[in-house]
This record gives sequence, structure tokens and C-alpha cells, in this order.
Amino acid sequence: MRPPRLDESQMNRLDWFMQTLYMAWRLFVKHELTNHAAATAFYFLLSTAPLVLLLTYAAQYLASLAEASDFAVLLLAALYERFRLEDLTRLGLIPQRAQLAAGGVGLLTLLLSSRGLIKSLQSAFRVIFPVETRRKFVVNWTLPLIIIPLVFGLVLLAVVVQASLNFFLQTDLLGVGKALLFKGLNAAFILLSIWGLIYLAFRRLPLELPPRRPALLISALATLTLVGLFLGFGHFFRVEKYQAMYGALGGVVFILIGAYFACLTFYFWAQFLHALTKVDVAALEKLFLQGEEGGGNRLEGLVFARANRLLAKYGRVFAPGDRLITEGEAGQEAILIHSGRVGVYKHLEQGERKLVELEAGSLIGEMAYLLNEPRTASVRAETEVTALVLPPQLLEELMRFSAPLSRRIIGTLAQRLMHMNMAQR
Repeated sequence: MRPPRLDESQMNRLDWFMQTLYMAWRLFVKHELTNHAAATAFYFLLSTAPLVLLLTYAAQYLASLAEASDFAVLLLAALYERFRLEDLTRLGLIPQRAQLAAGGVGLLTLLLSSRGLIKSLQSAFRVIFPVETRRKFVVNWTLPLIIIPLVFGLVLLAVVVQASLNFFLQTDLLGVGKALLFKGLNAAFILLSIWGLIYLAFRRLPLELPPRRPALLISALATLTLVGLFLGFGHFFRVEKYQAMYGALGGVVFILIGAYFACLTFYFWAQFLHALTKVDVAALEKLFLQGEEGGGNRLEGLVFARANRLLAKYGRVFAPGDRLITEGEAGQEAILIHSGRVGVYKHLEQGERKLVELEAGSLIGEMAYLLNEPRTASVRAETEVTALVLPPQLLEELMRFSAPLSRRIIGTLAQRLMHMNMAQR
């Protein structure tokens, strides 16, 4: 039995996905985001040490209140369950007893290390989402002071929700069905909190804000990937092996590896988000420079082989004799001839004169945008022409994205000016 064939729209969506995935992977490697992930994981570990110490202080304080307060017992149980403090103690990451006198030092260390964590995130996002502007000095210093309390607030809310759920379950105020419902709501709250934090990072850390809907979708995919990584990490990495190999530092190495893989996942999806917003630019660059970039790898040629998706989005068909551009009109769209042949005409004192004939692969109309002037010549279809009509914003992005394309456009512009000068003699 033959597998069902994809229709044209489905093929276009598949092309879009494969091009975005390929572009994200190439940029991930080019930007060396593995090194950024290692730096972020390191600063995360530095931030974790004082954070765990503060959690230990909280656990000790709740333990002192537990004899007189049932709710303190529930909060203590929720704290141990939510942050797995027993596991962290077993790994050697927190002491059995912590001195409250060191609380100020722990808080200061947390603020300094969290600033390093935010700086490493900002450094990675400047590479992933390249822009020429920079954040103000005051914003760079105050951003950790905003983000860290926000995270702490969400953590505290999660602990209170867990404690409340445990209270209802232990006092049997809820039936079995409602208890399961509350557990599901608790898990959903955790997922939504992670999703919200990743969405805020994807939307607010880049200096050039990505579109809202793609950011929501990609942050959801990143959340699901991180949850899958968290659930499956223990099946591939055993802390006992690292403790046997590194001794007391085995638990630290184990957490550092987990943080590294989480940062890799986070940065890949951030790069995917950027690639998603630039995939048309990359595909158009390949179409413009087709046959001019010798040595391109076969996989890239296969991924960007079809132009159908671009034609469906930007394409127009002109019959013989139709005007693509009219001299003197105000317009800034650029037009790429995909197939067919056009003639370029200009009005002179002795009448209209044909300057040149252009074939597939030629770019026309870019002079009006680059010079910010009306159209300097008319362009008519000599045969049936299929062309891609590109808005000026897309042409600007293309020129910023691709140096070879910019050189080609500048060279074409110089040739057009030369042809017009020769025609006026």
C-alpha cells in the first residue's frame, strides 16, 4: 500500500519546518552556544549554593515551629518534597546544620552569582538575537534584582500550594476524585510557571523583541523538552557513579551536567525562535545566490531546493506585456525574477528606449528603495513571468543578513546606473 502523498500546502509547511530546523542547528553551531551553555550552567551552580543554604535556613526555622503549628509541618514537608532537600543532603550539597549567622553572606553571594547568571544569559542572547544596540548600564545591574525576587515569589507560591494540597489530603477534606484533580492542577501550575519564565526570557532578554505567538509556541516546546529531560535524566546518568569517581564532589558534578544539558536545550529553542523569524530571509538568500556559492554542502542544497513555499507567499505571475514597474511611480518593493524574461525601458527625449533585457535570477526595483526616489525606469514582461515581490523591510533584512547578497545588489545597482548614463548620451 502506497503512503499518502502530501499536497502542496503540506509540502510547503514541511519545507518551512526543515529549513527552520536546519537554520537553527547551523546557527547553534556557528554561535558556539555549547560554550555559552557551559558558562550559564557554571553560574547556575554558583547561584544554587547560597540558594540551597537559604532553603536550609528556612527548613530549620520551620522545624523549630513544627512542634506548635500543623501548617508549619505541612510547609516543611512541602519544602522537602518540592526541592528534594534529603537528596541534596545525600549528595553533599548542603550541611546537616547551617549557621544563621552566615545568612547575610549567603544572600550577598546569591545576588552576585545571580548577576553573573543573568549576564551569561544576556551574552548568549546577544549572540542568538544579534542587534547593534545595548542595554543601559543601570538596567544591566537592576535586572537580577527584579528577576531573582520574581523567581523566589513563584517558588514560594509553589511551596504554599503544595502545603495546602497536603493539608487537604491528610485531613481527608477532599474525595479521591477531587484530590487527583488538585494534584493535576498542581502539576499544571508547575508547568505553567516554567512556561511563563521561559516565555519571559524569550520575549524580554532579546533587545529586538520576537513576535508574541511564536515566542509562546517555542517556549511551550522548550518547557516540554525540559520536563522530558528532567524525567529521563536519571535513566542515563547515575549519581552513584559520579560519587564513586569524584567522591564528595560527585553530587556537584552530577548537578552541573544536568544544568548543562538544560542550558543546551534552552539555548537551542531560543535559536530556533530566532531562526523561525528569519527563515524566509535565509531561503531568499539561497534563491538569490543560487549557483554562485560554490562548495555549499548537499544537505543545505536539499533543504532549500524547493522555492514553492516562497512562491506561494510572495509570488506573482505576469502575462506578456504586463508592467511590473512603472517609471515615475512611488514604490519601494523589490522584485526577483524567478522565471521568464523582462525588458527595462526608460523615457528619453527621443521617446521610450529599451535599456536592457533581464532573465531569471535578476533583481529589479531595488533602486527606488535604496535611493529613496521614484521608479527610474519601467519594466515590462517580455514572456510570462513568475516573480517574487519583496516588501522593503524584507529587502533590508536580506542585506543585513547576507554580505554576498549585499555585494551583488550594490554591483547590480552600479550596472543599472551605468546603463542609464549610456542611454542618455
